[in-house]
Amino acid sequence: MGVKIYRPTSPGRRQSSVNDRGELTDKNRPPTKSLVTPLQKTGGRNHSGKITSWWRGGGAKRLYRVIDFKRRNDGGRATVVAIEYDPNRSCNIALVEYPDKSKSYILAPLGLKAGDWVESGPSVEPKIGNAMPLKNIPVGLDVHNIELTAGQGGKLARSAGATARLIAREGDWATLLMPSGEMRQVRVECRATIGQVGNIDHQHVRMGKAGRARHLGRRPHNRGTSMNPIAHPLGGGEGRSGGGRHPCSPWGKLAKGGKTRGPRKNSSKRILRRRRSVRYGQLVLKSK
Repeated sequence: MGVKIYRPTSPGRRQSSVNDRGELTDKNRPPTKSLVTPLQKTGGRNHSGKITSWWRGGGAKRLYRVIDFKRRNDGGRATVVAIEYDPNRSCNIALVEYPDKSKSYILAPLGLKAGDWVESGPSVEPKIGNAMPLKNIPVGLDVHNIELTAGQGGKLARSAGATARLIAREGDWATLLMPSGEMRQVRVECRATIGQVGNIDHQHVRMGKAGRARHLGRRPHNRGTSMNPIAHPLGGGEGRSGGGRHPCSPWGKLAKGGKTRGPRKNSSKRILRRRRSVRYGQLVLKSK
């Protein structure tokens, strides 16, 4: 897997890079028809037509690949048919076929390739791609696609290159070290998949030009200081201005220094340490 840079035939091409998609089984392979569904675009608008998520719209048409985040098919070994590209997420997906000839898509972990087999269940081997409850996973292994509620499906560590580490297990709770540096507890009945999510070079790809962002459905993002006073509290002024006040949202809510997590989040009490922008090898616990 790597990043490909083309000959600089134009300014946009000079600054851009693409993923060579070396992990894929066949770059031109179409998706399995029984596992795709139409994807309706919203343009960032809610049911009444009001914009609730700015800077979205347009983009190339996509078909949504239905992913099996629950991994509850414990009937036997599933053979990996192919590693495919998914336009709806940063990581690749794997098409697996079960002994009963049923097929499903799962997130493709790093190192998984066509011809391999994966399993799910409480008594399977802890190898890459296998899904099992946290109470059966050896402490110290890297996992991804982690459930927050048993049976609800994986919610944590699902993007390209993401991985969490199981660092402890005590009673009914397992302690995980998240990619952000956050340390949190999850019930041991929750399932997780062994290994790291593939396509780790996704973060090194550079857009190079605005057109590639438009293809992804991302519209131009303009600053509040560039708007008129009627559109934003930071707008207006003669020439370039600093806004005249602290950074805030279009409705006057301060944008820096405040907490954004709601006070009634039930899972907050299971966060042992808040996230930091550090990696595993650089974590330093503050002495009390």
